[in-house]
Amino acid sequence: MTQNASEFWAGAAQQFQLSVNEGWSKALQSFQSMSAIAEAKASIPTQTPEIRFDPEKVQALQRQYLEESMGLFKNDGSASIGSDRRFSNAAWAGNPVAAYTAAVYLLNARTLMGLAEAVQADEKTRNRVRFAVEQWAAASAPSNFLALNAEAQKKAIDTKGESIAKGVQNLIHDMRQGHVSMTDESLFEVGKNVATTEGAVVFQNEYFQLIEYKPLTAKVYERPFLMVPPCINKFYILDLQPANSVVRYAVEQGQHTFVVSWRNPDESMAQATWDDYIENAVIKAIEVTREICGVPTINALGFCVGGTMLSTALGVLAARGEKPVNSATLLTTFVDFCDTGVLDVFIDEAFVRYREKEMGQGGIMKGQDLASTFSFLRPNDLVWNYVVGNYLKGETPPPFDLLYWNADGTNLPGPWYAWYLRNTYLENNLVKPGKATVCGVKVDLTKVDVPFYIYGSREDHIVPIVGSYASTQAFKGKRRFVMGASGHIAGVINPPANKKRSHWIRADGKLPPTQAEWMEGAVEHPGSWWGDWSLWLKGHAGKLVAAPKTYGKGKYKALEAAPGSYVKVKV
Repeated sequence: MTQNASEFWAGAAQQFQLSVNEGWSKALQSFQSMSAIAEAKASIPTQTPEIRFDPEKVQALQRQYLEESMGLFKNDGSASIGSDRRFSNAAWAGNPVAAYTAAVYLLNARTLMGLAEAVQADEKTRNRVRFAVEQWAAASAPSNFLALNAEAQKKAIDTKGESIAKGVQNLIHDMRQGHVSMTDESLFEVGKNVATTEGAVVFQNEYFQLIEYKPLTAKVYERPFLMVPPCINKFYILDLQPANSVVRYAVEQGQHTFVVSWRNPDESMAQATWDDYIENAVIKAIEVTREICGVPTINALGFCVGGTMLSTALGVLAARGEKPVNSATLLTTFVDFCDTGVLDVFIDEAFVRYREKEMGQGGIMKGQDLASTFSFLRPNDLVWNYVVGNYLKGETPPPFDLLYWNADGTNLPGPWYAWYLRNTYLENNLVKPGKATVCGVKVDLTKVDVPFYIYGSREDHIVPIVGSYASTQAFKGKRRFVMGASGHIAGVINPPANKKRSHWIRADGKLPPTQAEWMEGAVEHPGSWWGDWSLWLKGHAGKLVAAPKTYGKGKYKALEAAPGSYVKVKV
């Protein structure tokens, strides 16, 4: 190893440490300067995290970097671009300067990620360094800049500048609407070509509207079926279009189906708490569904945060000695927040205290902020891909109902959000018997004695599969776990007719302590998991009875046609 190379790497490591320290210091200065959180200063670390490197890993990186650097001098760089789709267009390989720029970027990005992996620190610091480097690497790609993007330059020449003019128009449009367009939103309208399953709103309060759907079969199962979607999104992820609607599928299977449609909070709901949502929304929806159908128990489903809220409600009801739910389905749901994946980089005592001080007693968590956070968990796919397409190449993204829903965000009440952060992500209180007090009672999920169908997605980056599986250990009743392919949304919205994405089941029904152990006995099955779930649900739905001919019953009347008015309120 030459002296110059050693000096270079020593300087690179030193600069890496200084950059991390500088960024951390600036974050702390900004954090501490906010008057709203002055009282939280005692919980803020006063020293920057100490970053050291594994010497063996650094030496290996040195050798690899020098070898690959020398290799770039021997060709124009095109051979080093590899399969990275950001540089897959022929325009990159056909432009030696652009190919070399992309190859150098990829080499530097790999090396920085290698340095991040060589960091010797506690696990949270390592994850934060890794996340910061990933964000930097994604943002600094030459494909993100017109002056360096060979594909965008070629398109500008081929279109005689039209692509640039269109890109400017797209940029202005997105600045006005407040977010980057992921699809052509002008082609969708809630109630017209998304959220179209026929039904009616049969109850509403300040928290939600309850939608009852029109049966599509002459007979329905006597025990009605209630869906609780996440309140951080709109319910129609479960009712996009007829071909991929979970709601319509359930109705076609003979389930008398109800869905909670959350109100999009404004300042009038700035004081709403987690307890308010559990008592006045989830438990209320269970009660109204039972009264309309005249039955002692119902079946229920919770998706994502909706599943966490449903589980909490079941814990509250169990503490009260009540059992109005006969079975529960949890889709990509955290109950045990033991492994929260990449989201853990944001959560610590200082951050939670900041949010509690900012909005714990009242306020609104803006939907745009939530959407940005989730998008930057996958920056190349959900941010920079659209920046390049929309603005540099002047393209209009194709119509995609799921991405239209993704952009149709919702706010959250500050007290609800603050309680959720502390009691789930930070302290994981829901799975500690008696630790969390909700609606005046201590929650013990081991007392929730109902059958559970628990689904997790293998590539889920929001609720990692390990976290989904952990729900199987939180309850004591009969449980069935199924794993599907793909991610948080695409894995769930996977209708059987598409014949896509396999799923895994253990025939022996055993639920060992870890997901890795469960996988050892799991068998892969082609296609959607919906059919397996439908058979399970029917087994808990009771006998078939004549389908109702009208909406509601008694004091519960049809108030307006589905999908209702709450879902149409924009942030």
